[in-house]
Amino acid sequence: MLIKRTERHVRRGALAGALQSPDNGLDRRVFLRRSGLIAGSLAGLGALPLGSVRKAEAGPPPPAGAPFPGLYVTPGEFAEQMQALKDAGWHAVTLDQVAGYWQRGAPLPGGRPIVLTFDNGYRSQYTQALPVLRRLGWVGDENIQLSGLPPSQGGLSPEQVRGLIAGGWELDTQGYSHADLVRLGAGELHYQVADTRKMLQQRYGVPVNWFCYPSGHYDASVIAAVKAAGFVGSTTVVPGWAAPHEDRYRLHRLRVLGGTSPQALLSLIAASRSAPPAPSEYSGA
Repeated sequence: MLIKRTERHVRRGALAGALQSPDNGLDRRVFLRRSGLIAGSLAGLGALPLGSVRKAEAGPPPPAGAPFPGLYVTPGEFAEQMQALKDAGWHAVTLDQVAGYWQRGAPLPGGRPIVLTFDNGYRSQYTQALPVLRRLGWVGDENIQLSGLPPSQGGLSPEQVRGLIAGGWELDTQGYSHADLVRLGAGELHYQVADTRKMLQQRYGVPVNWFCYPSGHYDASVIAAVKAAGFVGSTTVVPGWAAPHEDRYRLHRLRVLGGTSPQALLSLIAASRSAPPAPSEYSGA
């Protein structure tokens, strides 16, 4: 989940995913993107949705001049959405936990697993989203950019990132500066993907196993760079659910915009099950 600059709204690149046991007949996952859900696939059994959120801030409308005001969700709205997911039987886990379940049958918490991802490293993800998920006994997945957001945009401090990790959150990345990777040469692409992963690993002492394509843009060269850097998989902004046998470097995500009611969120997840696999490349709608 991305946090927005004034700490008054939750900017969501949210994807919510639910994982179901092998015997329930479901083989797909769904995730939540910025203000929505994302769905991705991993080798193994079962189905799981993932969710990503951008910003959490406590006020009425987004700040003046916000480039994507629809991606901001108020803390109250976010809390209601999360409670609705819990009441519907979902339980938030991390991508690493999902990979362990699908690949090795590692146990997951009770309920239908869902992954909530938060993009860009907004401060409100720490001040607003973390407490909401903690009360539910849930964790999130932070897709941070190594360069960080300027103070004027309300970025996470290194101490807050460590606080998320201490709270059980998973740290993943969108690269060094949220660059449009499909437009980069080989050297810069390597820096944005491989070098950034190494720097985050050294700085925070965590594996950083998953990549989130900035703005969802990817092509064959970008996917190859992500694989070469050792990432386990990557998430897109393409809406839909993902099956275990699908390409884990093209995991789906569903966008959840501001104003999405709890019931609408549940309906969005249910309606996305029949979406086709993500395309081989993506550079915008």
